[in-house]
Amino acid sequence: MAPALAPNQEDVMNNRSMAGWIGFAGIVMLIIGFIDFFQGLIALFKDDYYVVTQSGFLAINLTGWGWVMIIWGVLLVLAGFALLSGQSWARWFTIFVVGLNFFAQLGFLGNSSYPLWTLTALALNIIVLYALTVRWSDSEADLVAAR
Repeated sequence: MAPALAPNQEDVMNNRSMAGWIGFAGIVMLIIGFIDFFQGLIALFKDDYYVVTQSGFLAINLTGWGWVMIIWGVLLVLAGFALLSGQSWARWFTIFVVGLNFFAQLGFLGNSSYPLWTLTALALNIIVLYALTVRWSDSEADLVAAR
């Protein structure tokens, strides 16, 4: 049998694990940002790569959407770097942009012929939301101490 931990030791372990999740969320934000950036590049340079159906959520042409995704990808990368540096404003900003990114991915790729890609993008967004919303107040002190 494993030895039982004292209550305060258990709390310390849980705090650090959530701080690790927040760091993980920052890294995943970098990945999501680069994915969105490259989606934008593909939309710009390879017009026939994405097939947008009549029921699509896309309101502008594919070139315009490509530029939007490039700028959006850079914004998500900046959010990831802010999370990794422990900025206090980065949590709410990232929750906001990840929520928007969830619907953008769902609308752009959700009705196309890329279901696996869509599910992967949505899952990454959900992981980031989980990491930023679960036990944040417990992990905030660890983040400040890590700076």
